[in-house]
Amino acid sequence: MIDSIKTFLKLESAGGILLIFATVLALVFANTDLTAAYKAFLRIPVEIRFADFEIAKPLLLWVNDGLMAVFFFLVGLELKRELIDGELSQANKLILPTVAAVGGMVVPAAIYIWFNQGDAAAMDGWAIPAATDIAFSLGILSLLGTRVPASLKIFLVSLAIIDDIGAIIIIALFYTSDLSVLSLSIAGACLVILFTMNRRGVESLPPYMLVGLVMWASVLKSGVHATLAGVALAFFIPYATRDGRSPVKELEHELHPSVAFVILPLFAFVNAGVVLDERAISSIFTSIPIGIAAGLFFGKQIGIFLFSWLAVTLKLAPAPNMRWSEVYGVSILCGIGFTMSLFISSLAFEQNGMDYLPVDRLGILIGSFAAALVGYLYLNFILPKK
Repeated sequence: MIDSIKTFLKLESAGGILLIFATVLALVFANTDLTAAYKAFLRIPVEIRFADFEIAKPLLLWVNDGLMAVFFFLVGLELKRELIDGELSQANKLILPTVAAVGGMVVPAAIYIWFNQGDAAAMDGWAIPAATDIAFSLGILSLLGTRVPASLKIFLVSLAIIDDIGAIIIIALFYTSDLSVLSLSIAGACLVILFTMNRRGVESLPPYMLVGLVMWASVLKSGVHATLAGVALAFFIPYATRDGRSPVKELEHELHPSVAFVILPLFAFVNAGVVLDERAISSIFTSIPIGIAAGLFFGKQIGIFLFSWLAVTLKLAPAPNMRWSEVYGVSILCGIGFTMSLFISSLAFEQNGMDYLPVDRLGILIGSFAAALVGYLYLNFILPKK
């Protein structure tokens, strides 16, 4: 039994499979006699107090504001590695996934806006279909095994990382509440300290983590979303030490299992529990879920493929080292918004007091699962059988 679990956790698709399992489990809990226990679990109060300073939130927000900061910290580490010695370090290889990612954000957002024009409250969700879930999409792609060429995986990873950068910028610019000057000043001081430590060659990680924790608490109280502190901290972690180690790569390696197998599945479990009652079912064909689902499923594949083709045709980027039919398959898979879409949804609606939870989550689930299913079937058909 233990050997079987170890074998499963080594699979590239394991993280994506766990996300699916957590989502199904959340739907079961939310739509059976277990719904009371599920809601009570989300509302478990968790408090931290130091003298006059306190953070008191239900478990749901600790997952969304706290654990997801660890996820964004990992995203920041991956981004830093890619920019220094990965695919994103070469300018000519950076252009195509960047243009593709821009198309994959602009077109889905435009489709959502088109469906929801005239509804000022609903317009807050314009960025929900602009996100791509890298873990889920890679999990689906890895189900095809060795038939997937390395160039296809590299293109998907590069595109998804740039997409994450776009999501981070969107969160920072458009999903902030009333700002606290004092908290922002403390967070700014933390950034200065982190920069100084990095420039002076401090290689020990605990000081960075301590300052990062203070920065996270300050950002949490500032009105800017706390997950951005995770990204900022990642960029100050030393990439290489004098003895040849790479703290960035070491941290990335150590955090990946916890994020893939604990944090993201837990996030999916606490956020995907949509009550599928008569009200929710009747709202499927309203503008918000249709805009989200259409943006994810149609907008992503149209935007990514069209912008990629235009970039190559106009000679702005070199031609991809793969067939255009394969590029289109990846474009479909990028319609799996899921984790990032759920996260942006919570910022757009829940934290602003808008009761759009059932309908926006339905749109995310429908669009993401449609992209996963169609993307898998399409790639399974066009990729070489051996």
